[in-house]
Order: sequence, then structure tokens, then C-alpha cells
Amino acid sequence: MPNSKIELPPIVLVIFGGSGDLTSRKLIPALYNLFLDGWLPERFMIIGTGRTEMDDQDFKNLLYEKAKQFSRRNVEEEQWSIFSSYIHYMQVDPSNLHDYDIIKERISHIEEEWQSKTIRIFYQATPPDTVKEIVEGLKSASLTDLKTTRIVLEKPFGHDLRSAIELNRIVSEVFDESQIYRIDHYLGKETVQNILAFRFANALFEPIWDRRYIDHVQITVAEQVGVEGRGGYYEHAGALRDMIQNHLLQIMCLIAMEPPVAFNADEVRNRKIDVLRAVRNIPEEDVHLFAARGQYGPGWIEGKRVPGYRQEPKVSPNSPTETFAALKLFIDNWRWQGVPFYLRSGKALAQNLTQVIIQLKPVPHSLFSSSASLDWQPNRIEIDIQPVEGIALRFHVKQPGMNMQLSSQYMSFRYSEAFHVAPPEAYETLLLDVMRGDTTLFMRADQVECAWHVITPILNVWQSIYPVDFPNYAAGSWGPESADALIAQDGRRWIWFQPSEKV
Repeated sequence: MPNSKIELPPIVLVIFGGSGDLTSRKLIPALYNLFLDGWLPERFMIIGTGRTEMDDQDFKNLLYEKAKQFSRRNVEEEQWSIFSSYIHYMQVDPSNLHDYDIIKERISHIEEEWQSKTIRIFYQATPPDTVKEIVEGLKSASLTDLKTTRIVLEKPFGHDLRSAIELNRIVSEVFDESQIYRIDHYLGKETVQNILAFRFANALFEPIWDRRYIDHVQITVAEQVGVEGRGGYYEHAGALRDMIQNHLLQIMCLIAMEPPVAFNADEVRNRKIDVLRAVRNIPEEDVHLFAARGQYGPGWIEGKRVPGYRQEPKVSPNSPTETFAALKLFIDNWRWQGVPFYLRSGKALAQNLTQVIIQLKPVPHSLFSSSASLDWQPNRIEIDIQPVEGIALRFHVKQPGMNMQLSSQYMSFRYSEAFHVAPPEAYETLLLDVMRGDTTLFMRADQVECAWHVITPILNVWQSIYPVDFPNYAAGSWGPESADALIAQDGRRWIWFQPSEKV
């Protein structure tokens, strides 16, 4: 194994749901790439657990096939053979307390063999309703030591505010907050993390990062795929819960937060919670003025006919679940008073695109005639998170020629062109941070609850009023007309620009 680039103690990673999709598609490919890059400690063990009966080799074969498909780099047999020697499987029923004693015995045996105590990481790659039984099982086997144990929880963390509070209570009765890592994989993306560097490492931008110069902010997460066979899950989630409550609100926090005193977990997370607490409450009677929802019907995506949401497997033929949600939020503090933040996310849209638009205000007085500036638009900063990672500034220049004619151009930065290396996948960054004990990119209990509080009035209204117009946008379009109306009522429009246009 390559030497670790950082000093890490011996680690045992136990994955509940080891035979599941998340483990094979995301976790193992991420760990394999960390291994190739020399980030794993010399003594490292992965124990996948699941109800399925199989031996170590069956488990490794399953992971190998998926790793070849989903790893960001080619999986070479020689390297995989070395890496897979650190992988083992245990048949475990999370509801059986005795099985946790067996896990403890296995870890104790490893520590005896290594003649060293280990950091024990318990990763919950299972449905949310298993959190309680896993936490109670770990407690019953005394696998909760403050110094040696960490627990990783996947989203969704709760189904609403009440369930999130209850889930936090269950976990916090057994684990200290410093041991709990609530994962939002969007926060592991390079460009999302780079928002902090862009804002706070450059004197050029932070002085204009407020209501005096910024007209509004748009945050978009557009997915071209539908529910991909996950209709059973999505029926209980919807776009508001699945994307906006966590991913988009977390990106908004990075855009809107005050400068932290230092780059450490407590400072960064304190500033993010300040943003969520400052979000203006939306009265339920005014939800229609601040939120729009949609559901995709049959349509065409890249020349292929695709079914509507209600025709997807495990979806009710009269489903009221939204596959598109758009919000207008205000942050009531000195920096952002009166600046709208428009958030939107949807499935079965025309393109895959995750983007933040910082729309600046127009110049106070234009010196140029209307004929000289036919293409004139206010300056804006565009942060592209996917599919191409980069940052661009749109500004105006004079076109060559004898007349004064303005043209909009881009000053752009792209990761692939600047560094000539593929950035690590989000799960690589987040898994390494768990091993390091760095909670900066993970959500704290109060963050989770505040995020649910922001969307609770919308959830209440949408659950109480049946959407009579569903489906209201065709697959392959840009979403429902109600989303366009939401922003148009303020005299603005949604901005769609592919990174390929920034040349």
C-alpha cells in the first residue's frame, strides 16, 4: 500500500448496508481512489455488513464489478488485489443486538493482531429508519467510545422538522456531536468548497459581496434523469426534501455566510447556521408567492421518448409528489437585506447543470448609447459545479472597429484546464475528512433542524393542497411555467448558460 500522505492512526471502517448500492457505487470506488493516491493509513480494514449471505470473495467480486463501472480511474487487477485484501464481509442483522457483540469481537481481534487501538468508523449506508436500531445496537455492545468511535449518517436526515429533532435526540443520547458526521455529498465537491476560497482569499470580490452591489442570487441543480427506478423512495421525498432542504440550502449558506474568524469546523458551521437562522419565515398563506412546484410528464430527452413520473415503477398514477421545486428566499441581515435568493431543482430537465449565478446590479449611469450596447447585461459571476467545474466573470468590452460597440465576454477559470488533473469525487474528500476527524464539511444538528424549519411552511401547504395541474412540465423541458412566473413577478428571469459558452 502507498504511504499515507498524512499521519492517520489504524482505522476499522464498518459499513452497515455493505451489500447495497451506495457502498458499491460510491463508497468503495472512493476508498479505492484514496488507496491509489496514498491517503489511507498503513493499517486499514473495511468490514462490509449486510443481511445477504456471502463470503469475503463473493463480496469482493461484487464490489470489483461495480468499481470498474463507477471508479473515476481504471481499476487495475494488480492494484485491486492489494486493495481488496483490506476488505471483509460479515452477515449482520441490524435489528439483532447479538450481532453487534460479534462486530465488537471482530474489531478486538484486529486490534490484538495489530497490537494497537483503532479509530472505529461506523457508516450507515442503510435506509433512514434503521438509524435508531443501529445506534442502540452500538450502544448495547459498548461501541460508542468518545475518543475512538465515529458514526456517519447519510441523508435524508429526517422526513420533516419533527422527525429530524427526534432523530437528533436519538443519536445525541448515545454519541457526542463531535462523533457524528452527517454527510451531504454536495459539500464534498471541489467547486462547492472553492466558494470559500473564492470569497475569502481574494480581496477583489468580498468588498462587493453584499446588497449594495448584488441584485440577486440564483442556485440551480438540474438533473436530466428521472427517478431512475427509485420511485418508492421518491414518493416519500420529493424535490423539496430530496434536494433543496439539504444540497441547495447548504450551497446558499456558503454564498451568504459572514467571514469566519478561522477556517475550522466550529467557525465555519457557526457562520452557516447564522444564515439559516436569518432566513425570513414564509407565512403559509403566502407560500404561493415564494414557492412553485412541478411534476414531469412524458417527453423527449436526447432524442429518446421517456415516461412521465406517474408512469415510473412504484409511483402512484395520481401521485402529488413534486419532481421540481423553486423557492424565493430572503436573508434578513445587514449584508443581504432585500436581496432575493432563487433556488430551484428538478428531475427530467433538459440538461444536467449545477450552477450558482451572482447577478450584480447595473451600473448607476450608462455612458453609452442604446445602439452601442444592444447585448448589454449587468455583470455576473457564475460558479459552475457540474458537469464542468469552474468559475466565470461576465463583463463588457468594446468590439474591434471604428464605432463604440459593446460586447459581453467571459473571464473564466476551469479546473481541468488549470490543473490538468481530475478532481477527487465528493465521497473521497468526505471519507478522508471522517478519518481525519474534521467535521467542517458535515452538518451539525442545529443546521439540520434550521434547514427543515426553512421549508416547513412550504411542506405544510403542499401536503394540504392537492396539485390539480400535475404533470405540469414535459420531460426534457426546463420545468413548469409557475417557476418562470415566480421570478418574473420580480422583473427577473432564470439564467441558463452552459460552461461551454464561456470562451
